[in-house]
This record gives sequence, C-alpha cells and structure tokens, in this order.
Amino acid sequence: MTTLLGISGSLRKASTNTKLIRAAAEIFAPDTFVEADLNLPLYDGDIETQEGIPQSVQRLADQIAAADAVIISTPEYNKAPSGVLKNALDWVSRTKGGPWTGKPVAIMSAAAGRAGGERSQFALRLMMTPFRPDILQGPEMMLANSGKAFDETGKLTDDFAVKLLTELMDALKARI
Repeated sequence: MTTLLGISGSLRKASTNTKLIRAAAEIFAPDTFVEADLNLPLYDGDIETQEGIPQSVQRLADQIAAADAVIISTPEYNKAPSGVLKNALDWVSRTKGGPWTGKPVAIMSAAAGRAGGERSQFALRLMMTPFRPDILQGPEMMLANSGKAFDETGKLTDDFAVKLLTELMDALKARI
C-alpha cells in the first residue's frame, strides 16, 4: 500500500497548483492519495507556548510522517513560494519527530508567468534544507502559463508537461 501526500501551496479553489498535484497523483497512481489542508493559523510562538501545536498542524505533520512520498506544488508570488506554504513549513518544523527526514519529495510549480515558478522552486528547496528530506533534483516540472494548461475538467492537456510529470512521478516511485 503506497500513500502519496499532495501539498498545494495555494488555497484558491481553482488553483492550478492543486490541479497539478492531482494530475501528478493520477500519474503516480498510489493506493491512497491525501491532499493536505494548509488552511492553518499564522505561526505565532506565543500561540505555541500558550496552547501548543494546533490540531490542524499536527494533522499535517502526521500526514507527512505517514506518507511514503510527498509532492509539493508551489505557486510563485513575488519571486517566492506562497506565504501559505512557508507558514505550513514553519509550523511543521515545530512538531516532534522530524516528519520530513528522509522523506522522498517531488517539487513542482504552476504559475501564470513564462518561467513557470522557477524562482519559487529554488526558494522552496532552500527552505526545506533544514528538514533533510530526500528531494528529487529532476526532472524539473515548471508549468508556465498554467491557466491554459488544463481543460475544464481539470485534466492536464499540455503533452510536454504530462511527459515531464510522468518522468518525475516515475523517479519518485523509484525512491520509495
């Protein structure tokens, strides 16, 4: 039984990053696919001290720990990953057990611009370094002009993107 956790760095209902993790999961074909919920409170050390780790954060950390592999798709906001994704990483770093350690992780991005989120992926890799996951180095999946890459049902229609995503998911499977 293979469990794949998908993390979209966007909360938007029509997010192309969420569509991209779903397309990746369809290609990966795990026994179980779980989509993480990043609708978390903003990290605040005072909240942590007074109330402990919020239940929603612990649930995310537990999902990471339980997954055989994780896929993360990040938008690019002002040349970096979204605040939502950074906040989730900050919160999970405060949980016990190091859920990211050694975890196979594939990073991808979907963005409206022509670079497809290249800078956000670079920044995300740096942000994850302290957690010591097993981040795949390629192929790099950067979906440019992402608003036009999916049909009305959410299916990824760009043949080159499907090819890259398939290569990335095959590489992720090999890491498990």
